[in-house]
Amino acid sequence: MELGIGIGWRPEIAHEVEALAGIDWVEAVAENLCADHLPDSLVRLRERGVTVVPHGVALGLGGADRPDPGRLAALAARAELLGAPLVTEHIAFVRAGGPLTASPGLEAGHLLPVPRTWDALDVLCENVRIAQDSLPVPLALENIAALITWPDEELTEGQFLAELVERTGVRLLIDVANLHTNHVNLGQDPAKALDELPVEAIAYVHVAGGVEKNGVWHDTHAHPVTAPVLEVLAELRSRVDPPGVLLERDDAFPPARELAGELDAIRATLRKAAPPAGSQAAVGSPARTVTVPAAPAAPVSEPPNPAPSVSAPPVSDAARDRTAVAQTALLSALVAGTPAPAGFDPARLRVQSRSLAAKRADVVAKVAPELPEILGDGYRAAFLAYAQGRPMSGGYRRDALDFSEHVLIAGGPADPVARRELTYWWRDRSGSRPPGRATRLIRAARAALVGR
Repeated sequence: MELGIGIGWRPEIAHEVEALAGIDWVEAVAENLCADHLPDSLVRLRERGVTVVPHGVALGLGGADRPDPGRLAALAARAELLGAPLVTEHIAFVRAGGPLTASPGLEAGHLLPVPRTWDALDVLCENVRIAQDSLPVPLALENIAALITWPDEELTEGQFLAELVERTGVRLLIDVANLHTNHVNLGQDPAKALDELPVEAIAYVHVAGGVEKNGVWHDTHAHPVTAPVLEVLAELRSRVDPPGVLLERDDAFPPARELAGELDAIRATLRKAAPPAGSQAAVGSPARTVTVPAAPAAPVSEPPNPAPSVSAPPVSDAARDRTAVAQTALLSALVAGTPAPAGFDPARLRVQSRSLAAKRADVVAKVAPELPEILGDGYRAAFLAYAQGRPMSGGYRRDALDFSEHVLIAGGPADPVARRELTYWWRDRSGSRPPGRATRLIRAARAALVGR
């Protein structure tokens, strides 16, 4: 399906998106939409014939556990509500722990990279097939940006994606900003990745901005698109004509004229990078020659199939267990302060850990804007201190309640007016009183036992 040029729809810029000229389609974060009611802005866009694609962020298809049926049902409901031609998600894990490791469940609150190993690939492929069977429309998966890389990986990113497509028939959502991020942070060559991945499987492309700090590229979606990212887009366009290209912006939203300018820059890049008429990349899928290392078990060797395989053997429990242990150890180091797993760069893990905590603080401030209003300038420092060693156990709204409870238990805020306001806020949303002295002692004892 030809999508054209699009932009990420966000409530903060709904009016600007509706007013932009030349927008063929939009993408909306699936988890931010109600299952039975669309925002008026999306209703108006659909009435104008603008396609809306739901973009999921919470399935965690790269995780060791099989996909949660409830999350799959919710994503399917939103696809049907929107009349979407496809849905998209990420090649990532977002939670770990739980029954597979007999340990507490951990939530990352962020997309984390899957190890590019045969074990992880087997798990991902089975999870993708489960998702494909549960969704009413085709699925496309996005490559993610990373600050860290796994030790002892067995495939490159391009090889991993090629094998995934070959085994499952899933489509790809290629984020050129993420390819640039991985170039800066991990030394991975975007051109090599594009040479190796099956560009004929691309459903559409993401373009987004970021910023470099101390030699690390942060994929913020809150800064203008840079020239190096547009250069990666040009590299992709020189190989294939993507069905759709979309501009993402998630924060620090600029005026509409700046969004229009970035869209114009994307259009200009696509025109300039287009191969001459009649060449292979201009008229169809280019030929590829990719050497993939042999898997421990015989890999599928048929050409990519648009339909998912139905005869693939189930993933062994051992593969899921190994993946679960590895991902839990990494996530625990990032959000619970446990030691860095062997083979990881501790300094880079600290950068990722701080990034996760900062994102938690930002998102909690959005879902519970009363908290930074009550706590004032002390909100961020208090939340970052709270986040050290206190991983999320649920969603961000649960995190906001847990944080406010933590502040109250510790005797804060110091200002009595602010403490009274925080108490009322917590009580109104939790439905009970802040814990008393006995409850606090019990919780402290439990925490001490867990920490042993």
